[in-house]
Amino acid sequence: MGSLRNPVGPLPSSIYWRRRVFMLSALAVLALLIAWVMTSNGGGGKKSAGGPDGKDPVSTITPGPSGSGPAISQAPGGRDGSGSGSDGGGSGGTGGDPSAGSSTASGSAGSDGSSSGSGDDVTSGSGGTVASLPGSSALPNCTAGSVALSLKSLHNSYSPEQTPTFELTAKNTSSSDCKIDLGPKNAVLTITQASSDDSYWSSADCPRPAGSRWYRVPADSSITYTLKWDRKPSAARCATPPAGSAGTGTYLLEAATPGYAKAQASFVLAAD
Repeated sequence: MGSLRNPVGPLPSSIYWRRRVFMLSALAVLALLIAWVMTSNGGGGKKSAGGPDGKDPVSTITPGPSGSGPAISQAPGGRDGSGSGSDGGGSGGTGGDPSAGSSTASGSAGSDGSSSGSGDDVTSGSGGTVASLPGSSALPNCTAGSVALSLKSLHNSYSPEQTPTFELTAKNTSSSDCKIDLGPKNAVLTITQASSDDSYWSSADCPRPAGSRWYRVPADSSITYTLKWDRKPSAARCATPPAGSAGTGTYLLEAATPGYAKAQASFVLAAD
């Protein structure tokens, strides 16, 4: 103990005391430095962790519908013998009653003959947006043996302030899902005045976009594509259509899709 208080050596004791102070100071600084590094690492880990309690936003991915669920949602159309008043009428390869798993895609007819609407317009039964399927989907293509198309006008008669609205329904009576192309050049919708042989409007004249629109048709269920028409005529190959709007009278609506029987309906544009 005496050697600790009174250093022994050839040098003056003050030099030994300075060395001891320097070493103790160095050890204290090193301890503080180690504590600071450990604290910094711990705090950084907390800052980088995203979560509900953190300061950083949390990235989320909203899942789409399951593979076995419907692609789009609403009750299908089709001629119904009990329909009357403002209920629309139509017919197809076969009629179909609405099913619980039915779905709806929507679009609108433009004055240049184009039909707007895409997979972004498709909603599921829960109200979520559902994209259309890619043509390369592994789902088999629907056939007339398992899927029937039907067509109806939402109302039998439309007053001048009403927008004519039509529904094309694909009903799958098989036990397996399949996909169908409801693109404007594959499922061609035409509107013809009853007194004329030439179509007044066609979805194939100038569709935008013109590509295929594939949709899943769930087993034992149906999907419905809804089209709203602005009463303007269309012109083939995107030519300038005639001026004006459709006049009063009876009009015939037809849907022609390769491999399926033609679906037809009629409606009236009333004067008031």
